[in-house]
Amino acid sequence: MVVGMAGRVLRGAGLAVLLLGGIVSGIAAVAVPTGYAFAQSASVVVEGNRRVEADTVRSYFKGTSAAAIDEGLKGLYATGLFQDVRIRQAGGRLIVTVVENPVINRIAFEGNIKAKDEQLTAEIQSKPRGTLSRPIVQSDTQRIIETYRRNGRYNVRVVPKIIELPNNRVDLVFEITEGKKTGVKQIRFIGNRYYSDYRLKDVIKTSESNFLSFLKTSDVYDPDRIEADRDLLRRFYLKHGFADVRIVSAISEFDPTQDAFIVTFTIEEGDQYTFGQVDVQSNVRAVDAVTVADKLKAKPGATYNAEAVEKSVEALSVEVARRGYPFAVVRPRGDRDFQTRKINLVFTVDEGPRAYIERIQIRGNTRTRDYVIRREFDLAEGDAYNRALIDRAERRLKNLNYFKSVKITNEPGSSPDRVVVNVEVEEMSTGEFSISGGYSTQDGWLGEVSVGERNLLGRGQAARASVQYGQRARGFELSFVEPYFLDYRLALGLDFFAKETNGQEYTSYDTQTIGGAVRLGFELREDLTLQLRYSLYQQELSLQDGYSNCFATVPWIPSAKPKDCNDINIVPSLPVRLSLDQGAVLTSLAGYSLIYNTLDNNRNPTQGIRAELKQELAGLGGDVNFIRSTGDVRFYHEVVPDYIALLRLQAGNITGWGGKDLRFIDMFQGGPNLVRGFRQNGFGPRDLTDWTTHDALGGTNYWAASLELQIPLYFVPKDVGIRAAIFADAGSVWNYKGPTAVPGETMTFSDTNAVRSSVGAGLVWDSPFGPLRFDYAIPLTKQSYDIVQEFRFGGGTRF
Repeated sequence: MVVGMAGRVLRGAGLAVLLLGGIVSGIAAVAVPTGYAFAQSASVVVEGNRRVEADTVRSYFKGTSAAAIDEGLKGLYATGLFQDVRIRQAGGRLIVTVVENPVINRIAFEGNIKAKDEQLTAEIQSKPRGTLSRPIVQSDTQRIIETYRRNGRYNVRVVPKIIELPNNRVDLVFEITEGKKTGVKQIRFIGNRYYSDYRLKDVIKTSESNFLSFLKTSDVYDPDRIEADRDLLRRFYLKHGFADVRIVSAISEFDPTQDAFIVTFTIEEGDQYTFGQVDVQSNVRAVDAVTVADKLKAKPGATYNAEAVEKSVEALSVEVARRGYPFAVVRPRGDRDFQTRKINLVFTVDEGPRAYIERIQIRGNTRTRDYVIRREFDLAEGDAYNRALIDRAERRLKNLNYFKSVKITNEPGSSPDRVVVNVEVEEMSTGEFSISGGYSTQDGWLGEVSVGERNLLGRGQAARASVQYGQRARGFELSFVEPYFLDYRLALGLDFFAKETNGQEYTSYDTQTIGGAVRLGFELREDLTLQLRYSLYQQELSLQDGYSNCFATVPWIPSAKPKDCNDINIVPSLPVRLSLDQGAVLTSLAGYSLIYNTLDNNRNPTQGIRAELKQELAGLGGDVNFIRSTGDVRFYHEVVPDYIALLRLQAGNITGWGGKDLRFIDMFQGGPNLVRGFRQNGFGPRDLTDWTTHDALGGTNYWAASLELQIPLYFVPKDVGIRAAIFADAGSVWNYKGPTAVPGETMTFSDTNAVRSSVGAGLVWDSPFGPLRFDYAIPLTKQSYDIVQEFRFGGGTRF
């Protein structure tokens, strides 16, 4: 009986154990995904691996709990080495079955024309001889799409295809359908009261698509460029007195009906301010505020200009550092007077913290040498850190036009008084190849082929070679510029040139010139530049076809040979014949140019002055002696928004020395460069001898004045770049000082300082083909022997 009871107890215990095992198994089945089981042994078996070592797979499993197994599974997938991983339990062991991802044999791109293979390869993460990961392939696909969208192609389609090869290898091919570029159909401005949409479109880089879109890329939608345009607008308003301006938003909306974007800038202009009182306050004992105030660029009464404030800070920082206080900090403080709309400025000079530049780190320059970047800094390692001078270096680097972007940041150095300066640059293409063609009423048709490099071999040097061939002019030119000669901010230029020009209807001679020049240029101030130069060239005249026979009948020229002259009854003028008998003439000339420039934009100025004084001395050797002086001043002023007035004044004088006659070809000639409505060499002293060609003689003095108003054409898209102009010109050339007689012959000529004048209208087109201009001018005052040309056209192209 006892035995029977014991058996029942044992059977009950066994049943309990079985039930407990079932419960545990059930819990495991719930806690671990299907196919998982708790390992009752530390043994892990790996199956299906070919390249990956079994021990590597085992290393991901740190235990036998459900959490440890799940963590190991996630870790294996995260490696990107496996396409599939299965885990099961059998015979007390954990069996891990893996399917390895194939190896990428090669990566190819098909259908890409606008983006190169190298560019796309740099964007993707998949690499040849690496493992294929489908999530990474999908990510790469999106990266390629974003690359095209950054270049304005929003209709791009990218389809990745996997081509299986033996031995678990694959080829990865991205099939690309680029589609057409997605342009900007319309640019709108909201909130602008003072400046029109027409004017603001000239400030930003983004432009609207039009019939000339095939010649430009600025109309392609680029979100980075839109963001940069916001900053350009803000800087434009700050420069023109709007100290409270806010560019609230720049919204780009895609219009599927037009397959293009509409960009809207929302602006809060605020009021326009002028400078009130501008003072300097110095908290540095040895720096007298009065003695440094002349460095200020901000002037009382002038329109408020944020750039003038920045440049004042720089100028004061440099001056104070020069006086022995390199750590001084200049801080501008502005107090607005809302009633008078004035901003009173105080520039405070304080002793700053003593910090030194530990090192300057340059990144991103794969081609440009480090020293080309470093020399734009007025600071070096070990110098006192000055933020104003760092900002100046950043502006200089951007103006080099070698880089798409320049960003300078700071980080702490190895000690509290050390600063590391980081310079991040993104390089751009600096090579140029152009084929140009054009036509003008002066030179006829003209073609040019040129090749140039702004950053030669990454050394910051510029070189250019060009060949011109045209109806009336042909030649070539070679030039080289070293901007930092002898490691100074001194630009050295070398030129070599040859040119031949053919005479026109009212000119009896051709000219051939060959020579070279050396130039040295440097900035005296930011707005004042001095250029020194020396030129040596040989110039020779020759007769046009049809004149040589008659020229040979002139008895006092030794080389003359009697020939029949019955077919023509004119001969070249006396000065021309004297120059022909002289043969090739060598000119050795030294000179300088002093240029003052405050233009807001050198290509399309709206405000400012550009004045140039030029003087040249010929006679340092050579065959001719003269001193030639010229002046040219241009004043630009925006009368009302978008209407630009231009006043131009010119004058010049040439004087011979050393007892030598002046050659007529060295003197000044009157033409459309002085007064429009007249032909090239159309007015001024002229040979009037009956049997001559009435060649222009030139004068030793000239003056000219021009007043022009440029008017926007609102009905023409701004991006087309066409403006109308009305103008009035006046000027004169007089005082011929060349030979007037030879044995047996005296020249009859006219020489008067009578004023020539004209009025007219024109069209100015800043086209993708280059600048073009069409003018129609009517002479109001002229002499009977002057040669007029009422319509004038000139221009060219580059592509």
